[in-house]
Amino acid sequence: MDTLAAAPDPEILTRRIAAMIGAGQLNAADAVLAALRRLTPPGPGTAMLAASLALAAGRLETAIAELDVAIDAAPAHAALRRMRADLLHRRGAHVPAAIDAAEAVALDPADPAGKAILGVLLSELGRPVDAVACLREALAADPANPAFIEALAAAEAASGDTARAAATLAAGIARAPGRVELRNAAMLLAIRRRDFAAAVAMAEAARRAGAIDACLFGLHGHALSCLGADADAADAYDAALKLAPQDPYVRHLVAASGALPGADRAPSPYVRAVFEGYADRFESHLIALGYRVPGLFRAALLELAPWAAAGGAVGPVLDLGCGTGLAGLAISDLPVGPMHGVDLSPRMLAQAAAKGIYATLTEADVLTVLGAAGPREGTGAEHEAPPEPCALILAADVLCYFGALDALLPAAFARLRPGGHMLLSCETAEPGAPDPAPWQLGRQGRYTHRPDYVRQAAEAAGFRVLTLVPETQRYENQCPVPGLLAVLARP
Repeated sequence: MDTLAAAPDPEILTRRIAAMIGAGQLNAADAVLAALRRLTPPGPGTAMLAASLALAAGRLETAIAELDVAIDAAPAHAALRRMRADLLHRRGAHVPAAIDAAEAVALDPADPAGKAILGVLLSELGRPVDAVACLREALAADPANPAFIEALAAAEAASGDTARAAATLAAGIARAPGRVELRNAAMLLAIRRRDFAAAVAMAEAARRAGAIDACLFGLHGHALSCLGADADAADAYDAALKLAPQDPYVRHLVAASGALPGADRAPSPYVRAVFEGYADRFESHLIALGYRVPGLFRAALLELAPWAAAGGAVGPVLDLGCGTGLAGLAISDLPVGPMHGVDLSPRMLAQAAAKGIYATLTEADVLTVLGAAGPREGTGAEHEAPPEPCALILAADVLCYFGALDALLPAAFARLRPGGHMLLSCETAEPGAPDPAPWQLGRQGRYTHRPDYVRQAAEAAGFRVLTLVPETQRYENQCPVPGLLAVLARP
């Protein structure tokens, strides 16, 4: 015993540290890791343990720094590269993460985990066809891995082959019927394809199989609501809320059903999840719906031609919720710029970046950007929207994810320089709706606003309302979606 205490086995310590991290015993793991480092020279295994411990403690940058040092010492170590790729992905640094993942695959071609990480990153970088190839190889090496199945289906859907994605998920569910995340992914795909009956059937099959999951019940309620089965949808939403009373995605779905009052904006995780799965067909879908807002913005700016022609480019321009860059593209030939885009979805930002019209693109909530004066944790300063006052702010289809406007409009006003302008669009209630509230959350998770409320909120924020006119936003089921175009000025 004395000998063991004086010279503990590094392998035993390594296993003990990993077990402690898994059990959440982080302080104890830290102490044992310090002992291990005194016993052994620095190496990849110790660095990966240190990174895992830092990550478990919420210190992402410390975890990456541990791996940076280890990779400098052992650049040909595949597992180190793979782990750093994963952590860089979490940070949102997709390009360097993809470089590390590609190096990991080159160093260890037989490792399916490296190929899976590379596939996910390629998909997020707008290369879904290459992503599909990588992920199919990963799944062939590990056919029962549910994460690989879900990632492959997402890449197939991003490449436009939603039928293949549905088949991939169906095969995965057949292989592992107890994996509720695969069932949820299949339901979400069916909803995005607007096959609500299929989504309901999947939910009912999952419930017969014994699945109990808040997201599953929430998606079931959403699909039922879209089919007009409001009473059954309310039951599903009620079950979802009981299982996950604080989950933002579930709460927003429930609020949209009318069963939960007081939701004054869509939570960021909800908006991000919606558009991450929608990015690769966003533009084609909107164009097919006769989307008019970018053209309306362009026409509004041309009406302000004397202001725009004051000499040189007018800017900076801040494009809130820029998505794939449709609004920015519509005005990119006018004397405005530089343009800076902000969006919650990395996939949407990748599409915007491909257009080459933005000086910077920031992955963030619009309120965070409007209220921030400098870099935030986990992002680089070079990716930040500029802190200086803007000459023009665009908000195309942003207000539909906000009910109350008493935070958004004052923050935008404060970000504009005197003489600057804000262009915004919003949806309104159907004509003839009985005396709607100032704003309402519809069953599709989008807010409508009453015109007099938009005017009052803008004037209360300090704006002068130059234009507030009814305009059709787009068409759904061949019916116009009513809305407003507003041009606001900071005096």
